[in-house]
Amino acid sequence: MPTLTASSEDVRVYEVAVLYPSVLHQKEEQQTLKEVETLFAEAGAKLMEKDAWSRRGLAYSIRGHKEGNFVMYYFEMDPAKLKEVDEALRIIPHILRHLIVKPPKGYQVIKFSAEYDQWLKTRETDAQKKDREKEEALQRQVADKAKRQARRATEKKKEIVEESSPIEEDKLTEELEKLISDDELDI
Repeated sequence: MPTLTASSEDVRVYEVAVLYPSVLHQKEEQQTLKEVETLFAEAGAKLMEKDAWSRRGLAYSIRGHKEGNFVMYYFEMDPAKLKEVDEALRIIPHILRHLIVKPPKGYQVIKFSAEYDQWLKTRETDAQKKDREKEEALQRQVADKAKRQARRATEKKKEIVEESSPIEEDKLTEELEKLISDDELDI
């Protein structure tokens, strides 16, 4: 991520946000952005970075538009020409709003578009999150039920063993010998 620093004392770095309608055709969009870049080039500005944010919803309607596309520019230019550029941006067709800001020293450009694309790939929608939480809750319920059933089965086995009286060893041996000595059995 590049740090914004001016190349000399005669120029400063400016962050320029440009908002235009999202309903523009591709040709109109390219023409509008080219006009903005040409305007700064004519003012002697040097383009350092450009970050297109794509379509975003607006907090309030601007000239009847509820959505717009944002483009962030980072220009290095002479501060004396700033007012001239600001006034020229106001009359470019299809520009809904613009904002020119001087970023603080040591400001690093973070490309929002790249960060947003990464977020889109890794995000979990609310519906997916609810489904995952339901699945986890169901798995916990199944595991708890299995533990209860295993505990009941163990307790039942203990009860059965305790209820049955142990057979005396001598009596068992005597019965086995009777069976073995019985001649009538054909084994």
